[in-house]
Amino acid sequence: MAERGGRGSGGGHGSLDKSITLPPDEIFRNLENAKRFAIDIGGSLTKLAYYSTVQHKVARVRSFDHSGKDIENEPLYEISVQEEITARLHFIKFENTYIETCLDFIKDHLVNTETKVIKATGGGAYKFKDLIEKKLGLKVDKEDVMTCLIKGCNFVLRNIPHEVFAYQKDSDTEFRFQTNHPNIFPYLLVNIGSGVSIVKVETEDKFEWIGGSSIGGGTFWGLGALLTKTKKFDELLQLASKGQHTNVDMLVKDVYGGAYQTLGLSGNLIASSFGKSTTADKEFSKEDMAKSLLHMISNDIGQLACLYAKLHNLDKIYFGGFFIRGHPVTMRTITYSINFFSKGEVQALFLRHEGYLGAIGAFLKGAEQDNPNQYSWGENYAGSSGLMSTSPDVYPMQRTRSGTFDMLEMDRLERPLVNLPLLKDPSTYIPDTVDLTDDAMARKYWLTCFEEALDGVAKRAAASQPDSVDAQERAEKFRQKYWNKLQTLRQQPFAYGTLTVRSLLDTREHCLNEFNFPDPYSKVKQKENGIALKRFQSVIESLDSLGWEERQFALVKGLLAGNVFDWGAKAVSDVLESEPQFGFEEAKSKLQERPWLEDSYSQWLQRLKEGPPHKCALIFADNSGIDIILGVFPFVRELLSRGTEVILACNSGPALNDVTYSESLIVTERIAAMDPVIHSALRDEKLLLVQTGSSSPCLDLSRLDAGLAELVRERQTDLVVIEGMGRAIHTNYYAALRCESLKLAVIKNSWLADRLGGKIFSVIFKYEVPCK
Repeated sequence: MAERGGRGSGGGHGSLDKSITLPPDEIFRNLENAKRFAIDIGGSLTKLAYYSTVQHKVARVRSFDHSGKDIENEPLYEISVQEEITARLHFIKFENTYIETCLDFIKDHLVNTETKVIKATGGGAYKFKDLIEKKLGLKVDKEDVMTCLIKGCNFVLRNIPHEVFAYQKDSDTEFRFQTNHPNIFPYLLVNIGSGVSIVKVETEDKFEWIGGSSIGGGTFWGLGALLTKTKKFDELLQLASKGQHTNVDMLVKDVYGGAYQTLGLSGNLIASSFGKSTTADKEFSKEDMAKSLLHMISNDIGQLACLYAKLHNLDKIYFGGFFIRGHPVTMRTITYSINFFSKGEVQALFLRHEGYLGAIGAFLKGAEQDNPNQYSWGENYAGSSGLMSTSPDVYPMQRTRSGTFDMLEMDRLERPLVNLPLLKDPSTYIPDTVDLTDDAMARKYWLTCFEEALDGVAKRAAASQPDSVDAQERAEKFRQKYWNKLQTLRQQPFAYGTLTVRSLLDTREHCLNEFNFPDPYSKVKQKENGIALKRFQSVIESLDSLGWEERQFALVKGLLAGNVFDWGAKAVSDVLESEPQFGFEEAKSKLQERPWLEDSYSQWLQRLKEGPPHKCALIFADNSGIDIILGVFPFVRELLSRGTEVILACNSGPALNDVTYSESLIVTERIAAMDPVIHSALRDEKLLLVQTGSSSPCLDLSRLDAGLAELVRERQTDLVVIEGMGRAIHTNYYAALRCESLKLAVIKNSWLADRLGGKIFSVIFKYEVPCK
């Protein structure tokens, strides 16, 4: 998209027109299937929201009818790619300058809309009412601004895990993203527009305006224009970012010669805004005056917000409004003010998508009959533009708001997601082990790692659809899109929240789905499941021939050996592609057995020897083929034999070669036909197969299928087993649970192994018992 003043734009309006004549799949994506609209028009920006149905490909598996057939050489199951319709929310932000052209564009591409009404909020809803009705032929139904803001805020707090951040001055990490608390209420919302509105939000529908101020963004803009002759708000902020307020403001040390010790005031505190202008006989720079004005207004707002937070016993304040808009200088001054006046007891928080709150709220008001809040929603990284850098010195063209279109897309998930009931403290749970936003060395390594793997992933995607004439073209589009995402993340690692290995993997999966590659490893999984099933009975016979203690060791070693078969790890995929005969026994010989036998494993063995059987075990499975069939199922069988019920949880959708819920049903059916222990457990509902609600190679225990969570409660689960590098190392390595847990994985990355003090194919075996 062209941007004013950007590289190669040539400046002028010619370059801006290009950004609004792009095809609908670039900005107004899937517009032809739009069903419902809402719009939020502020003083300078328009935010459009619409709901559409998206048709995309999904991979399905179906068991063959093998009755009366020799199944030795038959595939285990049938794979088909089908079309599926899902719901998506689109949010687009652009300057009011382009509203007429954008409305024309929408009208020209609108095909299937079902509504005759467009919900509208914001001051511009009155100004542009006639234009909207004329252009779109829809009746404008205006909604209350504050109600829409609060509804939108509640929605993003619930559905976007890395939505909230604190701004850190002079830190390598500009943003410190917050953990989503399961209960988002109560909170204080401070909306800084022309003036300031302070609202206490207690529940979804209970909120009240408790205060405000006429000194807000409009004051900064108006006085700034008088002082500096600068008319544009963003240009005024740019001036302020370069100014030095101490040239204009009178400080405590200017009055007292240093700190005022009696009151505990440091010498660098502002004693009088613009105080030096009354005594100095000189001209002050525009930059210094803008900075002084910004500090004066921010301090006033910060003190007011802090007083209201204290009065109502609240420790979280969310700031929004056009005064904020992700600008570093405003966030920095607001944060400083709140920290100073509250002595660190109240936190100034900002929202990654605060500019969309009104549009989201207006949309929700118009969709109340569909009850969108009954669903869970997830950000689609492939279609969202992400948060721009707040640094005015880095990529200045990205800081220029004129001529840019920001986008947010959210997909409706098939099933509602909730916390795992066994989390020790859901409010402090952080899924990811390493924050790549903080760790520059790890960030550089993993971004390079994903870049180097990209050609192979694109090749695999194209090869998975040999009968498709455009598979190569779509694979190249996927490769280019994901490459661009990686380059964005090199410059702006905070673009989609905290950058982690999980977010890099999820973004890749989103981009694959965007270009209709729903399951590139489906044929690989089909083949490996079939091969592993043929070995199942011999593995069980071998295990049953062992003594009890020797068998426990063999079961754990089998679990770990099975986990070697991970096509997402380059060290493994290279072996599997070059050595087709590489199998279960070869994987066992690769394991680097660290001293887990002397510590964690010995504790686990002692627990099995001396403790009563666990009531119910929840096992999160990882890979298809040898992993689940020869590693996980023998372990499941042993637990069942001890009298422990088992809940086996698999991904709802495909990711790499991870086993999916639908695949696990077929695999389990075939195993049950061979093994009486598994057969009777299925029949008596002692073995239950469930889906996690996830389509990721990693695991977020705060976003799991509600049905799984309910089953965990019903069966009084007292053991959780998490298997795999993505689920037990990249995520959940430090996860604290209220019951016993096992975390097992093989480290299949040399760099990570070295960092953890081991070698490639070293094993992780963590048995943890919660503190009483």
